[in-house]
Amino acid sequence: MPLSAAQARRIAVAAQGLDIAHSQTLRSINRGHLRRLVDTIGVLQIDSVNVLARAHLLPVFSRLGPYSIGVLEGAAWPARAKDRLLLESWAHMASLIPVELEPMLRWRQREKVDGPWGMVKRLHDEHPGFLDVVLDTIADLGPSSAGDIEKALEAPGRGVAGWWEWSVTKIACEHLFASGAIGVTQRRGFERVYDVIDRVLPPAVAAAPTPDEADAKRDLVAIAARAHGIGTVGDLADYFRMSVADTKRALADLVEDGRVRPAMVDGWREPAFLERDARMLRRTSGAALLSPFDPIVWRRERTERIFDFHYRIEIYTPAPKRVHGYYVLPLLVGDALVGRFDLKADRATGRLLVQASWVEPGADESTTADAAAAELTRMAGWLGMTEVVVVLRGSLARALAVRPGMRPDG
Repeated sequence: MPLSAAQARRIAVAAQGLDIAHSQTLRSINRGHLRRLVDTIGVLQIDSVNVLARAHLLPVFSRLGPYSIGVLEGAAWPARAKDRLLLESWAHMASLIPVELEPMLRWRQREKVDGPWGMVKRLHDEHPGFLDVVLDTIADLGPSSAGDIEKALEAPGRGVAGWWEWSVTKIACEHLFASGAIGVTQRRGFERVYDVIDRVLPPAVAAAPTPDEADAKRDLVAIAARAHGIGTVGDLADYFRMSVADTKRALADLVEDGRVRPAMVDGWREPAFLERDARMLRRTSGAALLSPFDPIVWRRERTERIFDFHYRIEIYTPAPKRVHGYYVLPLLVGDALVGRFDLKADRATGRLLVQASWVEPGADESTTADAAAAELTRMAGWLGMTEVVVVLRGSLARALAVRPGMRPDG
């Protein structure tokens, strides 16, 4: 089936629930809204960066508008397992997924039991039996962080502060989590609190049979196809970090079943696959600031192919070498990425800082500034910030700074 690049772009935007502008006024977003959204996009990536807001929070705001973060936290880390809607899992990197998807990822957990992970091999070699000790301790203690476990026993290698300088206990916990023996039941700040998996999963999910691996992978690719609307083999494989070979096999079955169909998109070098129920719109009217970890832009090659938008996260780039800023969010208006903004929530002063503002080549400056001001105002209100401060850096900064609700820095 032949498609134009514009058609493919609108299909992709619609598939991610970004085709319609969210409400201009604060409305009550509940668990039902959240469930429908996450069923649509399949996964929310988790990341430790908190310069603006945690990564898993932002895609919900981009699609639904201002909402109570407590709704998401209550769905992901409830007091009772039976109330859990979302589950932490290794899906697309560290992620939150609809809890019903857990059986589909058990094949990945089996792969993690024996590695390959160098730190786990070292743990087995230097501390044989310690994984069982940690698992038994969690079973006895109930919800426990790595620190709680270390206090409960004489743990080897207590470790020192630092994201990658994990203690042996933390390594053991993360391996047990990746292999499905334990799950994340709570968060203390950003610290994981673990429990045995049967006390984390709702009873019906814990008791669900484990599907055949090929069937599970086919279902995951079907979810990825629905979340993409249209995508290449590489696009679909990346969504749940599956191999290209497995994705090709799954797609062959899905094509035979009529759930996806081959397509050719003008300007794309690789064949594409169109999901059966993908919406083909003549126009889209949404506007949203997108996190660097948003599903619609996290595969940078696809972002460039669909939107003609070269995007790289520059967090780990030395400051003098950064082009656009530290934590840059693209702005989607309709079906185009028209600008990008380096944002920071200055919680001490209650200000949303726009540290740089850029308009994309070919985008209308005035329209982009208007849309950006509206989205920044909405985001500031959601984050509890009292004002939006625009630093005069970037090609759009001066036009943005004079919009209502914006305060130029200095």
